[in-house]
Amino acid sequence: MSSALLLTFISEQVIIYLGITIVIAGIIGELLNIIVFLSLQTFRQSPCALYLTVASIVNIGQLLTGLLTRVMISGFEIDWTLNSLFYCKFRLAFYQICALVSLTCMCLASIDQYLATCSKPHWQQWSNLKIARCLCIITILIWILLSIPNLIYYDLRISPITGQAMCSIFDNIILLNYNHYFFSLFLLGFIPMSIMSIFALLAYNNVRNIAYRTVPLIRHQLDKQLTAMVLLQIIITVFTALPYIVCITIQLIIISNDPLLQAILQLFYTISLCLYNSYFAVSIDKMGG
Repeated sequence: MSSALLLTFISEQVIIYLGITIVIAGIIGELLNIIVFLSLQTFRQSPCALYLTVASIVNIGQLLTGLLTRVMISGFEIDWTLNSLFYCKFRLAFYQICALVSLTCMCLASIDQYLATCSKPHWQQWSNLKIARCLCIITILIWILLSIPNLIYYDLRISPITGQAMCSIFDNIILLNYNHYFFSLFLLGFIPMSIMSIFALLAYNNVRNIAYRTVPLIRHQLDKQLTAMVLLQIIITVFTALPYIVCITIQLIIISNDPLLQAILQLFYTISLCLYNSYFAVSIDKMGG
């Protein structure tokens, strides 16, 4: 067996076993998140917990339409997008909506914790359930609207290169480049990571100073717990997203027909993809203590 074929085989095994493990563990973990956040009164009254609840819900959708479909395609050569025009159009649009809503909610959660832990009351008043509900609805509507072009332009056609049917964009190069590059590099990577990191660190600094202010003990403990959840989730996001971003960047720079190099890049992409999807599978209710 050549080196290229061996690396291709390893990529298939990684996506099958690691991918399926992440999907199963992720769905169970996110269901536990939802149960915890909805069952405890203290969390039901917290805007930050609302953002985390919405993120957990859409994470399940992302794992099912994103990673599970990729496992079936790359690991078992079963492509559901080729069997259904509806799923061809629906899959990427729904995957993008779920991923972007999840990341946006994490950004909002980090911002909310910064506001909730501020020493100035006029900043604290922006952390409330009414605003959180409105922002969640607006977030979902915005990403749904921005995903409509995928429903329009994705189609099943015969590839002029391979001669095989494929689900892709054929009539809109701008949208194709947006999905391949801007969506992957910036909307899933640099932008949310920057926002989350900045506000999580600011919230962490605020929480360290809470002990020196007159704050009810229950509120103090809740803020500490939620901030710990958000901060740890963001740390995981950064470390799982960086390899994926690096891989996408390398693929943009290196264009080669060498089978061995292509196999190496594919293995790197498969590992980084599974690693990145592990962000959507983390059970954050366990991390907060």
